[in-house]
Amino acid sequence: MKVAYSWLKEYADLNLNEQETSELLTDCGLEIDAVEKYESVKGGLQGLVVGSVLTCVDHPDSDHLHITTVDIGSEILDIVCGAPNVEAGQKVIVATVGTVLYSDKESFVIKKSRIRGRDSFGMICAEDEIGMGKSHDGIMILPSDIPVGMPACEYFKVQKETVFEIGLTPNRSDATSHLGVVRDLVSLVNIRQGKKLKIKYPSVEDFKLSSVNLPITVSVEDFHACPRYTGVTIKGVKVSPSPQWMQQRLQSIGLRPINNIVDITNFVLMETGQPLHAFDVAQITGQKIIVRSALQGEKFVTLDGVERVLSEKNLMICNEKEPMCIAGVLGGIQSGVRNTTTDVFIESAYFNPVSIRKTAKEHGLNTDASFRYERGADPHINEYALKRAALLICEIAGGEVASPIIDLYPEPIPCVEIELSMPYLRILIGKDLSQNLVQDILESLEMQVKKIGEDKLLVRVPANKADVTRPADLVEEVLRIYGYNNIELSGHLSYAMNMAITDTEEEILVQVSNLLANKGFLEIMNNSLCGEEYVAGCGMQADCVSLANPLSKELNILRPTLLFGGMESIALNLNHKQNNLRFYEFGRTYFKNTKVGIEKKVTEKYKEEMHLSMFLSGCQEEETWQYTQQKSDFYFLKKQVEIVSRKLRLDSSKYQTKEVEGEEFQYGLQYEINEKPIVRFGKIKPSICKYFDVKQDVFYADFHWDTLLKYRSHKKIEYMEIAKYPSVRRDLALLLDPNITFLQIKEISKKSEKTLLKEINLFDVYEGNKIPAGKKSYAVSFVFQDINKTLTDNQVEKIMEKIQLNLNREIGAVLR
Repeated sequence: MKVAYSWLKEYADLNLNEQETSELLTDCGLEIDAVEKYESVKGGLQGLVVGSVLTCVDHPDSDHLHITTVDIGSEILDIVCGAPNVEAGQKVIVATVGTVLYSDKESFVIKKSRIRGRDSFGMICAEDEIGMGKSHDGIMILPSDIPVGMPACEYFKVQKETVFEIGLTPNRSDATSHLGVVRDLVSLVNIRQGKKLKIKYPSVEDFKLSSVNLPITVSVEDFHACPRYTGVTIKGVKVSPSPQWMQQRLQSIGLRPINNIVDITNFVLMETGQPLHAFDVAQITGQKIIVRSALQGEKFVTLDGVERVLSEKNLMICNEKEPMCIAGVLGGIQSGVRNTTTDVFIESAYFNPVSIRKTAKEHGLNTDASFRYERGADPHINEYALKRAALLICEIAGGEVASPIIDLYPEPIPCVEIELSMPYLRILIGKDLSQNLVQDILESLEMQVKKIGEDKLLVRVPANKADVTRPADLVEEVLRIYGYNNIELSGHLSYAMNMAITDTEEEILVQVSNLLANKGFLEIMNNSLCGEEYVAGCGMQADCVSLANPLSKELNILRPTLLFGGMESIALNLNHKQNNLRFYEFGRTYFKNTKVGIEKKVTEKYKEEMHLSMFLSGCQEEETWQYTQQKSDFYFLKKQVEIVSRKLRLDSSKYQTKEVEGEEFQYGLQYEINEKPIVRFGKIKPSICKYFDVKQDVFYADFHWDTLLKYRSHKKIEYMEIAKYPSVRRDLALLLDPNITFLQIKEISKKSEKTLLKEINLFDVYEGNKIPAGKKSYAVSFVFQDINKTLTDNQVEKIMEKIQLNLNREIGAVLR
């Protein structure tokens, strides 16, 4: 949302510069995404001055050029001019050397030039050349009393404006207008700087009824979707362009002026936050307005010229025969204000936010009105905004109020009253704020506060703050005005070290999270919603849970995997030149259970699972002088997976290992128990990386957290003495068929000796011309140890012979 700096200052005596305003707004939750400079004329007419033509003679070598001398106040310039109407004694606009002139599509710089043998030090301008009109018949001739040397921007009163782009969050419905933003600024200045500013609300006291000869009757059939409807008729208006000041106001925040009536409704919308709509009374058949639901399949052409098929969920503003407007979203092409319109009906209503959001999303519309209604407009401001618009129309477009204000409001929406405990506020904030200060902050935000005890306040929240419904919300309001940065941190940090895994799921999650953080992993937290196109784009299949009313097509399903969010995070970081990445995320995934019927409970038709994902990409460590960088690979990921498994005390002897199953992996492994996956990990397919525009390898582990917790060891940790007797190591260099895996060697060896064999490790793999074709060589180490005595060479050799024999018999391994 855009707000104009000078427009804000019309409503309060704010003695703030642009930088201070930007910082204050960001500090109170209205984050400034961008600060733009708006000029009513592109370039601001910089370098253009008023000049006086002293002499003008024909160019001797041209039949249309003139040689002039022009006084611009600071100097006299020789200028060659081709305009047919240039004469001595004229006041003109001169573009000096170095000035940039803008046309619709391009710009050019005025340079010193030589034209037909004569030097020219500038240009005398036509109105289209400086953006002040479209005529190019000749140069602009100004009144003779204009001072020489006066900047053109002063003569044409070029408006320059600073515009703040606010990244408005959905909860801040109270700040969808200039008055709403000023409310926060005034509160901030009063509380933090000790001032006593007041908001200057535009007066509507002059509103009065002139006649009652153009009444419109209104009926509302659905007060749930339209709790309040107000309107008034104005007759005898003259539709024409808006005054320059209003056009410039609207243009500065990106709105295109249309005509004075429509511009006024837009102006009041941006001023107060209340959407308005103007109907041509001549198009209100039967002089009746009916607020009703659309008929299923009913067709309606909106202002953008698109014919839309309506559903019975759409609320419509209709006349006696047909719809005129999609309520709170977009008007119809037939009922809008035209140049021939003489009488208008102004609507100022409050619509149910859910109804508007569903209708807007159904038709793919996002208008200034729906933006505000979806977030919760103020139901108490309807009449004020209506009077404000009516007064402006009477002032700018003529006419008179020709009907009483219609106000259908059968069940007024009450203001929320919240009891706020000061001890609760102090605990939540972490600082002892006085009750008087808290009361001052809340009242500065136009809340009514009454003390109901030594440490309690009863707060009446205005209806414009739709998100403030709980004591915690009031604390947030206090804190953002007081200042988050004003909450001091403690002078020391405390940390309770606990290396043992506890039994609660939450504590286990924290322990694993700390472990991964200590290993250099950064936690990511992604949206539980994603786009359905991700599933097809990655070549995957999933029984996705679709949303009935998605916010957008990019967020239309519940995520079936944590992969998509992780890849988005990797792509974002790579685009910001962060190439060595380690991420982890705890999160839930969601699936539709296609094996049960539609009549089943929701908990049976859908399922969710808790997962832990890990992502590696780039190098294992940042570059230093001490060692050469090594890229993350499958084996580095496997090491991290096993660290997590050991932390959770998974018994590796009880789970099976097999090649990974999953559409997201190019290769990898899967650990499972009783055919239930515990973790799948490996290299992401290049096609998926390409889909997310990731140009380097990504390695991914997906832990089935619920299954993992089920099968982890619950035995208490037992400690024993360090063995007094030494271990013994033996190595074998084995020739094997290429399809034999180290896992097979490990399992056969463990079966051969279950007691004394402590460790098995693969420390070298060789394939080349020094071994027979079609073979590979594994160098494997075996570590033996007896906790009760020293092993003899004879004992070890017997065990090695047994292992070697079994390896030969089961997988054909021979010594190299």
